[in-house]
Amino acid sequence: MIKFRDGFYADVRVETVFTTSIKYRDGALEESKNTTLKKAFLRVFDGDMWYYASTYKLNDLQGELDRLYENASADKKIADNTTVKRFEVNKADVKKFKANCVKNTSLSEKAEMLTGKFALLKSEHLKMFVALYADKYTEIEFYSSKGAEIKYDFQLCGIRFNASFADGENNFTAGLSKSGDCISKIHISEEEVVSFVEECEKFLYAKPVTAGEYPVILSPETTGVFAHESFGHKSEADFMIGDETMRREWAIGKKVGSDILSIYDSGLEDGSGYRPYDDEGTRAKKTYLIKNGVLSGRLHSASTATDLNEDVTGNARAVSCDFEPIVRMTSTIVEAGTLTKDELFAGVKHGYFIKDYKHGSGMSTFTIAPNFAYEIVDGKIGDPVKIAVITGNVFETLNLIDGLSDKAEIISSVFGGCGKMEQMPLHVSFGGPYVRISKMSVQ
Repeated sequence: MIKFRDGFYADVRVETVFTTSIKYRDGALEESKNTTLKKAFLRVFDGDMWYYASTYKLNDLQGELDRLYENASADKKIADNTTVKRFEVNKADVKKFKANCVKNTSLSEKAEMLTGKFALLKSEHLKMFVALYADKYTEIEFYSSKGAEIKYDFQLCGIRFNASFADGENNFTAGLSKSGDCISKIHISEEEVVSFVEECEKFLYAKPVTAGEYPVILSPETTGVFAHESFGHKSEADFMIGDETMRREWAIGKKVGSDILSIYDSGLEDGSGYRPYDDEGTRAKKTYLIKNGVLSGRLHSASTATDLNEDVTGNARAVSCDFEPIVRMTSTIVEAGTLTKDELFAGVKHGYFIKDYKHGSGMSTFTIAPNFAYEIVDGKIGDPVKIAVITGNVFETLNLIDGLSDKAEIISSVFGGCGKMEQMPLHVSFGGPYVRISKMSVQ
């Protein structure tokens, strides 16, 4: 039982993390292992400074906490501190994944999800393939001096096939992957593998685009990375602390996008962004960042909420117990619109469809490097094309969105994640509908 001292705010976060990692290269096993780690992160706040400790010595949490207290100075009025007032006092025990925990599936069964597809990776142009399985099951305990007592779990798993193809000077590399919060959601069918190989073969001979400005339709996956990179990071409130120019540029109530555009962030969505409580014990909630084209909110920790005199949002997250919580996204989603997918494409005489991406980045100006991309001709998907990047000014592009399909998809991944400062990769999810943008720079 942890004993907290008067005159301070303090909290303790304990994580028990089980992981699996399996890797094959060209059919040969390179890695197959399970690991379990347990660690804690402790914080003490005396009203002026934060004091941190990270430890594997879980039998000495009280000692670690007491050593932090000795470095701090007690404040009899700590309960009146504006940051401390924002810390929620939640009590919960939410074990969502006990029944279908990835720990209950053997290494051999997990490996079979990969090896059972190797015979389908057939092509005279296939030069190399890597097959990956990964999972992570985490149990969290959180206690605070205000009385919070929270226990919850989350998990993520996935498989991925990376393949490289070549024919003379033509080459193409792509991946087929599926991630979810339980093993039953990540099976890739034989038909999907065969279709993937056939599509890669076509892209060996894809024609390059003529650089210019064109209408573009983004898939749900590309919509998600666009929202994450071009706008999500802008919504993390710590970017605005001490930056008056950014605070003016991103003032709540400002018109920043098309009337049909709404973007929200929520830790309540299933998948790799699911977190019912953040790492300060704040309950997850749905926060609209843009509502009908108007800047409506931003993401906060207790500290940034205090600095900007706004409410906490449940977005204080740490990549592990090695780090303190900072403001991070969870699941960042563009809300669906009213058009069917066919109606959305029918509105493009000549443009491009971005099916997926290699990578994306951006703040005021964003850049997405597509992988699978197709020409759109007379409202129909045409031939595969080679596109280096699509790029644009964030504000301009948000206002050029003129169509949204009527179904949104949320994309999860156990492979990689979001990077910020030294904390990476943090698991997040993103997504949305198919999005039509009337004009983008295609290079």
